[in-house]
Amino acid sequence: MPWQQQVADVGLELTEDGTPAYREVVFTVPRQSGKTTVILGWTIQRALGWEQLLGAPQRIVYSAQTGADARKKLVEDQFPLLEPKKRLFGISRFMRAIGSEGVIWDNGSRLGLLASSEDSGHGKTVDLGIKDELFADVDMRRDQALIPAMATRPNAQLVTASTMGTADSVALNMKVEQGRGAVSANKRTGIAYFEWSAEPDEDPADPATWWRCMPALGRTITLEVIESAYDLLPLGEFKRAFLNIATLSEESVIPASVWNLVNGPDYEATGEFFAIDLNPERSAAAFVACGAGPVLEVVDYRAGVAWVVERAQDLSKKFPGARFVVDTRGPVASFIPDLKRARVRLVEFATEDVTRATGFFYDQVVDEKVKIRRHEALDAAVAGAEKRTVSDAWVWGRKTSKADISPLVAATLALWGQSQRKPRVRYVPLTGPGAANRA
Repeated sequence: MPWQQQVADVGLELTEDGTPAYREVVFTVPRQSGKTTVILGWTIQRALGWEQLLGAPQRIVYSAQTGADARKKLVEDQFPLLEPKKRLFGISRFMRAIGSEGVIWDNGSRLGLLASSEDSGHGKTVDLGIKDELFADVDMRRDQALIPAMATRPNAQLVTASTMGTADSVALNMKVEQGRGAVSANKRTGIAYFEWSAEPDEDPADPATWWRCMPALGRTITLEVIESAYDLLPLGEFKRAFLNIATLSEESVIPASVWNLVNGPDYEATGEFFAIDLNPERSAAAFVACGAGPVLEVVDYRAGVAWVVERAQDLSKKFPGARFVVDTRGPVASFIPDLKRARVRLVEFATEDVTRATGFFYDQVVDEKVKIRRHEALDAAVAGAEKRTVSDAWVWGRKTSKADISPLVAATLALWGQSQRKPRVRYVPLTGPGAANRA
């Protein structure tokens, strides 16, 4: 594919003295874009071309997220592509024994795996080091193993290939920062950096966005596959996998696979219970509705807080009898007097209520007993949420979370409020035809 050709053409450029222009080549693309093909091409070129040029067998080391992942990718993904071309590529042996997996060429070049221990690579020399799926690394372990092993090899190269990761992807995030800096500075040596990704503010549902950032779309991936992925995956996971946009965290309190089971684009809440929450910085606020089902829906989420009382008053008028849940110890507490003056019917939760509400919300989601209308802000809140211990229980940690969790806190309070009281108003969908005139 053109993107693969571009990476190879630039990444394998040589200086006038014949050494690689780029000591490290980094490329980051969406999932299923053809990284394995580029890696294999690079491996074969190193094993054959550089051995012929230098007159010395080349040592190649492949690594992935873990040693087990590396073995699986090598044996199950790469071997089947190489074996039919064994004679063409001058390969003498494929080794599958655990602990000694690899490829040996007739000319003595070898491909092996880098173990995942901290002292991996010590005492070895490496001519080509491959770091696949670097997003999984929370430290610089692979660089610490490979870079010293290449120190005496002036023609050596590192190849880094990955989809974007999370806030915890320490190694990859550093490479992305270095690479973008090199591109901005128009550097022609050192690091060659390639990135295919969408801008964070682009519409993730727009096929035009997909065409701009997915180099394999229309070639090895069909539009229908991406449309299906958008419908099935949580928005954050879709962005990381197919738009190649870094997300906040992969280790969520509520796993993405669980969250996905209770989310859908067509669920509709009723105007029975609302909850209001602000973030600690008071830079944004959220309104979440909960009705029979139970069904949760983010009614409003936007910057600032000056609009909160007016919005609550407006919803109160449109849904007579609706109740509004607030945390009396949370940031929204300062609005309680104004909300009362505006004749908004409040349900005031103390700390113990919030603790019960959090446990109840978690259980309802895990047990698939609630339905939630998908909303980008709520997805982001769940992806970045952290726990805060309260006695023998826990609540959502406003200060420790990696995202604005006000939509999640509001959803938690709304669900608990609805579960404790009988509905007081008739069924009035918040979404669907004419919804904009009601909510």
